[in-house]
Amino acid sequence: MYYILSPVLEAANRQGKHLVPLGTPITEHGLPSITERGHLLERLYGDELTYAKHCAGTHVHFDKGRVAEQLNLLTALDPALALVNSCPYYDGRRVASSARASMYRLGAHSRFSRYRDLWAYVDDTTEWNARIKTEFRILRAIAHEVGIEEEVFTEHFHPENAVLTPVRLRERSPTVEWRAPDTALPSQVVQLVGDVATLLSQVEEKDLVIGEPGIWEDRIGIPSFARLRKLSASAIVDGLNSEEVRTYLTAMGFELEKYHPLSERVEKGRSLTIEEARKIRLESAHLLEVDVEGLLPAQDELPKMGNKNEVID
Repeated sequence: MYYILSPVLEAANRQGKHLVPLGTPITEHGLPSITERGHLLERLYGDELTYAKHCAGTHVHFDKGRVAEQLNLLTALDPALALVNSCPYYDGRRVASSARASMYRLGAHSRFSRYRDLWAYVDDTTEWNARIKTEFRILRAIAHEVGIEEEVFTEHFHPENAVLTPVRLRERSPTVEWRAPDTALPSQVVQLVGDVATLLSQVEEKDLVIGEPGIWEDRIGIPSFARLRKLSASAIVDGLNSEEVRTYLTAMGFELEKYHPLSERVEKGRSLTIEEARKIRLESAHLLEVDVEGLLPAQDELPKMGNKNEVID
């Protein structure tokens, strides 16, 4: 990760700019769409696309295994987003511990929140694929309502990319994708992905059962979906300040002392001035630069150079 992010940071600095590891720009922003798909989304969603355009999150792709179990476990791990909540502000006001998740999922009208919010557990991949087909059919009907021609719609949308939920099944990758966390400090994202990957590896051998949450030798317990919805809401609004979220994540094997969400560090009050927001962004940008430097492997961990024709990954 260091060798990817370090050159990007250097390129930004040469232009007198910074990268900011926050889920929203904090203050009100107007960002134009620059792709044909983006323009089509504006026609589909109208003003409600604003919430998605001004949010940045982390997308993690896991290799497929027991796919239905992976979909359900990643769904059940939605409250783990609290471990890396990065920004409580949107348009200059405090919204939630994860302003990104709150606005992205819940800022839209119910007609569109179905494409962004958490979906219920599934019994198998057939059920998942049936849901996708249904939602795609509805989206196509909306496109026709706003005057988007069929051939234009099918050129830019297909069932897999029409749904922007926190958990997605990707056939073209092919992976199971987790999109719940904010953009955050890279070291914290790496920590979270490692912990989640460990849990996903266990579901290959253990039963996944709805009931008491926890990790046992023969099974992994996850809460009912109704209970999960409440936990996720608390994770978004209160983050790790929620005792029920802390208890749940601990039961699921996360070591909370390893996480230090940026959201708790950048919160200053109910609202922000432009200058206060600028200061937060610059301070967060500095934290990112320091964090990336900390990802530099030790000298004895660097790949050894072979002969000049050898390719090193």
